[in-house]
Amino acid sequence: MASEDDINNAIMAIRRNGVALKGNIETNHNLPPSYKSRNNLLRTTLDLYANVMHCQSLPGVRTRHKNIDIMIIRENTEGEYSSLEHENVPGVVECLKIITKTKSLRIADYAFRTARAKGRRRVTAVHKANIMKLGDGLFLECCKEVASGYPEITFDSMIVDNTTMQLVSRPQQFDVMVMPNLYGNVVSNVCAGLVGGPGLVPGANYGEDYAVFETGTRNTGKSIANRNTANPTAMLLASCLLLDHLKLHAYASMIRRGILSTVTETRLHTADLGGQGSTSEVVQSIMNAVQSTGPQTLSI
Repeated sequence: MASEDDINNAIMAIRRNGVALKGNIETNHNLPPSYKSRNNLLRTTLDLYANVMHCQSLPGVRTRHKNIDIMIIRENTEGEYSSLEHENVPGVVECLKIITKTKSLRIADYAFRTARAKGRRRVTAVHKANIMKLGDGLFLECCKEVASGYPEITFDSMIVDNTTMQLVSRPQQFDVMVMPNLYGNVVSNVCAGLVGGPGLVPGANYGEDYAVFETGTRNTGKSIANRNTANPTAMLLASCLLLDHLKLHAYASMIRRGILSTVTETRLHTADLGGQGSTSEVVQSIMNAVQSTGPQTLSI
């Protein structure tokens, strides 16, 4: 468990360097209400408002569905993660979900800008405005307002419970998805499962000034710690995202090719993908693939 000094030192380091590669920090739900999630504290302090996860089918990984290519964009700083809850009277708890126009417009615009930059054709807003008419209603209206400025991109919306059903039955219908915080957590995990699991999918958290990269589903992997069986792919791909963010594209491409070669061609898989490879063996295979491509010092 990270102490307050540890997380403050980490935040100071990210402010100094502008970027970070981060493992997930466990949040014990048995701790007192005054204890705030260190992951959440880092994201809100640095205003890392956009969580981005790209879920894509990999040829060498057996899954129920093929040809999945979904970008999930999640508002990262408010919603149900605002840490505002209290007990009115014994046995009655209020937990406040905060939705603001400013942050909803900001994440919607980020989603549409990303869709345009990546050549995507559709953005789907995920909500529960039929029940939370004010909170999710505001989020949905903000998405509609932003969509009007991107006429070349199709905009639609979907209620969150229907979204999860559609994802597991016909995920190919989705392109870019944008949603508030908690729905983003749920949908990200569903999508990661569709393409092979949490060991494969990287994630990125972007703000105006800083960027933090991590595994997409933010699992701690505590149950398999020290067993040399964890799938290193997600964290290595997160490293590639960091290199791309720093405009070190040649290095990112070199490592990414090595990863994809190991996963799809060598098919050396860890236990989560039905294989028998260890973490060390997979990493060594990726290193061999990188070394076989030529010199590791490039002119950029």
